[in-house]
Amino acid sequence: MWKGGSPSFDRRSFLRLGAGGALVVGAEAEVDAGTERPADRRVLPRRPFGRGVELLVLGFGGAALVARWGSPLSFDERVQLVRHAYERGIRYFDTAGNYLESQRILGVALQDVRREVFLVTKVETTDPAHVRPAVESSLRQLRTDYLDGVLIHGAPGLDRMTVSQVMKVHGELARLRDKGLLRTIGFSAHSHFDKALTLVESGGFDHCLLAYTSCLRRRAPVRSQRLASLREACIARAHRRGMGIAVMNVLARGVLGAFAQHIVPDFRSDRAQRLPGAAIRRALSDPRVAVLVIGMRFRYEIDQNVGAIVSGKPYGEDDRTLLADFWTRAVHHPLIARIYPH
Repeated sequence: MWKGGSPSFDRRSFLRLGAGGALVVGAEAEVDAGTERPADRRVLPRRPFGRGVELLVLGFGGAALVARWGSPLSFDERVQLVRHAYERGIRYFDTAGNYLESQRILGVALQDVRREVFLVTKVETTDPAHVRPAVESSLRQLRTDYLDGVLIHGAPGLDRMTVSQVMKVHGELARLRDKGLLRTIGFSAHSHFDKALTLVESGGFDHCLLAYTSCLRRRAPVRSQRLASLREACIARAHRRGMGIAVMNVLARGVLGAFAQHIVPDFRSDRAQRLPGAAIRRALSDPRVAVLVIGMRFRYEIDQNVGAIVSGKPYGEDDRTLLADFWTRAVHHPLIARIYPH
């Protein structure tokens, strides 16, 4: 549960907003379901995110804002992109201390609507003494006096530490939470689901961010199956403990999006365009998952993903067939082994 709070935002206000006000954004989050009928406006659904908080199900992944990692947009255009995400109803924004200019972009884009969003960043340090400077740097760049959540980063971070070391970093975050600099503590995991499971069982975390497609590895099917089993155990036990569960890599780092036809060139364009929606519906078919954190580099990607959700179409056999057909053909591409080394 959340402890502490900034002087201008107490615990009661936070829980009230989490249950039905600005943080979950009800009527204010109406989004256009499509361009053909602009008068047809629907609302992104929301789900419980741990105890006492509800969030809209689509989150914005801040790694997509980094120029070095592929964004072709100018700084100002990326600020406008974040605003477009906000205007389309997205209220969960994820970033990290090592996401280069991502935090600064989010800080500029969201400073005037800060109280209406759930802002999460990550710390990568393995040294507890460096936790507070890292959090304070994030606060400055994000132009805020508090963070809704801070995650212990999966990589780098969790991958380089023992569970005992992770809990020492957690202890420093807990002290900052008690001072009101942050409200919730979580962790992210790309593949170290054995450690993640131990962290879930510790009872010290409010939420987690888990990779949803990181178990693909064509040369190690046994290990892949073990990782998938451990991830399922993390989700199941986190849900039983009342933790908030967010998932990342839903679109397989663009493999199921912009890069689909580069990986499978003869995959028909109309079928490739349906892949993101199918992957999103697959993730949301698990009612334990509260938020999908997706990196979106362009406005059309935001519109496409929002549209896939507010359409209300359930995950069905056509989606399963489409995804299975694509992965059967994509899994042997050499890029897949590099993207998913575990």
